[in-house]
Amino acid sequence: MSIPTPYSGSSRGPADHDVRDQIVVVATEYFSRYGYEKTTVSDLAKAVGYSKAYIYKFFESKQAIGEMICTNCLRQIETEVRAAVDATERPPEKLRRMFKAIVEASLRLLFQDRKLYEIAASAASERWQAAISYESRIRALLQDILQQGRQTGDFERKTPLDEATTAIYLVMHPYVNPLLLQHGFDHAEEAPARLSGLILRSLSP
Repeated sequence: MSIPTPYSGSSRGPADHDVRDQIVVVATEYFSRYGYEKTTVSDLAKAVGYSKAYIYKFFESKQAIGEMICTNCLRQIETEVRAAVDATERPPEKLRRMFKAIVEASLRLLFQDRKLYEIAASAASERWQAAISYESRIRALLQDILQQGRQTGDFERKTPLDEATTAIYLVMHPYVNPLLLQHGFDHAEEAPARLSGLILRSLSP
């Protein structure tokens, strides 16, 4: 997996500082190679060429660095999902593509860069802000699709929008949450088509 461009995270100092970018790039490489738990801030400081105290001028903790990297990974998945959704006009097809893209992009991270995937799984388990924000944006995207489907007449309107969004998101959640996905990838190939088909039948007006 290529190193994603730094996006956001719990950090200090000027947002566009070159040293911050260097730390994130080096940390991504180290976490990918050695794992989050085995990498120390001292390791990162030595690799970047600065003292540990200087690293803390930009990040308050190792978790803050991990959270930024996690945000970048989840943003990459989200970018793929939004591109898939935007590639079609019809809300039913948007829903199918959303589900399929989430699973495919998440599995790609799982199999191609297992150690970075483990950071995302830790973020989901420990409810880091990066994971909470990602799930919130995915849920908002889902609600937008449902709203569009109601406007075009493709989806039923009797169920309150929030209730429908919550119910469908609960079906999708095992494939959105990295912690849960690793326990259900045996069915990941067929799940998007089968579950999205079931959801679409339930949304029929």
